[in-house]
Amino acid sequence: MQHLIVVGGATGSGKTEAAIRIAEHFGTVVLSADSRQFYREMSIGTAKPTPEELARVPHYFINSLSIHDEYSVGNFEKDALALLDQLYRSHRVVVVAGGSGLFINALCNGLDHFPEVDPDVKRSIDEGVAAGGLDWLQAQVLAHDPGYFAKADQQNPMRLRRALEVTLSAGQPYSSFTTGKTEKRPFEVHQVITDWPREVLYERINQRVDRMIAEGLEEETRGLLPFRHLTALRTVGYEEWFDHFDGTLTRAEAIDKIKQHSRNYAKRQMTWFRKFGNWEPFDFLNFSKILEYLIQRTKI
Repeated sequence: MQHLIVVGGATGSGKTEAAIRIAEHFGTVVLSADSRQFYREMSIGTAKPTPEELARVPHYFINSLSIHDEYSVGNFEKDALALLDQLYRSHRVVVVAGGSGLFINALCNGLDHFPEVDPDVKRSIDEGVAAGGLDWLQAQVLAHDPGYFAKADQQNPMRLRRALEVTLSAGQPYSSFTTGKTEKRPFEVHQVITDWPREVLYERINQRVDRMIAEGLEEETRGLLPFRHLTALRTVGYEEWFDHFDGTLTRAEAIDKIKQHSRNYAKRQMTWFRKFGNWEPFDFLNFSKILEYLIQRTKI
């Protein structure tokens, strides 16, 4: 039996170190399921593993794309399954780490299949978002697919945009394409997740943002300013600096917003993990308990 160990959790919760230590124990590799870490040009703001961490075990899907590349969760599902097929020829266990729940779910359970998005629809939605922002997106999704809107993460513009693109392109609600069926995979999945008290997690996030600032996040973002329209850069840690460069936020306000939005993102991540998957919670500081659980589950 082949095994896939998935290390999940919120941003700033210690997934990277835990995944590396698990991979070291089992003599295996780590696949990133953090969709922001795919992009070569975004390093500091995505909290990629350090060169020292990357040297400890082989990693995949880190720096695998450019911000100019179009890449979907469907692409990830296909690429990750093909890679796993190769890796399982020499490993009985592979580790996946990340906080992008949709990508993890696609790999573990399969993905619903949606129609192609009409480029004219995409342009129209881009114009609507530019003029009306999140409020416009929320109103449009509510009007066209109230069933999906009721259960969606209503503060997540990427999810709402995707739902509206599919709905308007297909002429039928996005929710009509979500079957909820799972696909049988040729590996057994074991999911472990960080379990920090909220106040501790939020303080870890605040401290990590401070480290990012000290490491040069502002300068990294300034270099990406000409590409701010790209989908990959519509994310926490970069959009706030763009607002600062526009003069709508002071530097101190931008930093405070990054911390606030990172905490908000962590809360949404944990809400998603509670709804989807079969996660075993652990205090990641007590690493021996994690290994004991995984050794028992994998029998390796």
